[in-house]
Amino acid sequence: MVALETLDYAIIIGFFATTLIVGLLVAKKSGKSSSEYFLSGRNMPWWLLGISMVATTFSTDTPNLVTDIVRNQGVSGNWVWWAFLITGLLTVFVYAKLWRKSEVNTDIEFYELRYGGKPAKFLRGFRAVYLGVIFNVMAMSAVTLAAIKIGQIMLGLTPLETIGYAGLVTVIFSTIGGFKGVVYTDFILFFAAMAGGIGAAYYCVNLPEVGGMEGLMANEAVINKINILPDFNDTTTLITLLIIPLAVQWWSAWYPGAEPGGGGYIAQRMLAAKDENHAIGATFFFNALHYALRPWPWILVALASIVVYPDIASIHEAFPNIVESKLGDDLAYSAMLTKLPSGLLGLVMASLIAAYMSTISTHLNWGSSYVVNDFYARYVKPKASQKELVNVGRISTVLLMVVSSGVALLLTNAYQLFNIILMFGAGTGLIFILRWFWWRINAWSEISAMFSSGIISILFNFTSLGVVLFGTAEADGVLPNWSTYPVVVLLTSIVWLAVTFLTRPEKDKTLFDFYRQTQPGGPGWEKIIIKARAQGAALVTTNQKWSVPAGVLATLVGCVTIYGALFSTGYWIYGYYTQASILTLLTLIATIALVKLWQRIKTRVF
Repeated sequence: MVALETLDYAIIIGFFATTLIVGLLVAKKSGKSSSEYFLSGRNMPWWLLGISMVATTFSTDTPNLVTDIVRNQGVSGNWVWWAFLITGLLTVFVYAKLWRKSEVNTDIEFYELRYGGKPAKFLRGFRAVYLGVIFNVMAMSAVTLAAIKIGQIMLGLTPLETIGYAGLVTVIFSTIGGFKGVVYTDFILFFAAMAGGIGAAYYCVNLPEVGGMEGLMANEAVINKINILPDFNDTTTLITLLIIPLAVQWWSAWYPGAEPGGGGYIAQRMLAAKDENHAIGATFFFNALHYALRPWPWILVALASIVVYPDIASIHEAFPNIVESKLGDDLAYSAMLTKLPSGLLGLVMASLIAAYMSTISTHLNWGSSYVVNDFYARYVKPKASQKELVNVGRISTVLLMVVSSGVALLLTNAYQLFNIILMFGAGTGLIFILRWFWWRINAWSEISAMFSSGIISILFNFTSLGVVLFGTAEADGVLPNWSTYPVVVLLTSIVWLAVTFLTRPEKDKTLFDFYRQTQPGGPGWEKIIIKARAQGAALVTTNQKWSVPAGVLATLVGCVTIYGALFSTGYWIYGYYTQASILTLLTLIATIALVKLWQRIKTRVF
């Protein structure tokens, strides 16, 4: 536990007050309608939405997750989430404009635009609860677990006290301000979180026991952890950390914020954009900051923690009051922050609170949008007034907060939960990519993929599920077994492809309406376009060239740009100036090429 001084308290209280004031200022307008409450009238600029996406994914559990990965697997272990850049850029250059054209209120509403009949109705309702409540609660509980650990180490708070203090303010401004309140406060939270993260990294690396970057890079315990790419001579590690994420995981798995084809709170922000170009700009801005800029402050603190706290026993010795069930390598991040001086400590505490509030507020508003738009208004009370829908949204926001907090009290390790969510979505991602461009995919395709993925994952990986979630076993010694991941993907894909061809396609009218609304283009719709012409129906309403090939090329160039920026930043920090200079030049060249490609993708706005 650290002793906060007057300056620290002033920074933290000022931060709390600012976020509450913002929530109160936008409350009146946000409560006018459910569209205002969940999408802010679809009039948001790209830069504000992009910053909101980044602020949302800061999260209190992410520094802990990165620290856990770096301490156990080295910097290269982060490829487990760096691989999702490919998904993110496909969303930017291919799917962002399609989502904005769809004009749906949530990505779950998309199911009844793309599919028809009772299967689509079931899919929409079930996914609203499955994702908006169950998976959403799991994601929020991981974030709250991290807040609990930070509160225990840095402030000596009990889990209930942490939830009470941080959760109360978050649920107040989220409930009152709606989506606009979330996005506006995210703008403040982003800069607070970045300042705190960079300040903490600089101070921790320069601790006397660490010895600055020179001392850190020379430390024997750190040397084998700094590589950005895994050892190519270690086949097992190479396959687990790099090949599976880059070859299979990015397109096959569903994960909040990194859904293949876009979805969740990323889709919510694209749907709230002023137009298609603002949707594209927002998602690219998010991916650039998320992957190229943000990881390094956390990585540096994690590397420094190896010097100061070489193992879990040393963390426990320094903080003997920590509940034993919460002990793990992920605690090292919070442990390092206890060494910060007054002022910087207050700023970092405010940044951690910012990360927590931003993530939780987004998940609350996003999950509540599913409950209201895709469950209550669709199945419970279709004729509900706008005022009633807003009130239901506020009630569901509070309930989601209460339930996720309760689950967080039972959890042990955020990294384990991260793996579980990935495994449960294994094999479903390809549908999210193809459903826009292949007419034959139907509602039964998605239903079969969703259930088979969960069942197969349980059979292959979760014989010890109770231990993984609530036990004391270490993350490295407990399933899920990543060697079975491709098998789960293959079996799930076989199931949903077989179901697709064994069931009837969607009705012509459903397919015609979907194409007319979104204009996806491509050879996968050629049969439907020909059929529509034969029936005297015009589906193609734009003369613009099909932009997907250019979008795929832009995705590849964008990966070079952002990975180049990620690597070069790391090498500049490490002091590897030759590699850093070469990669910086490559990044600049790729950026110029990307700008030219972007011009071919942009939608003409008249």
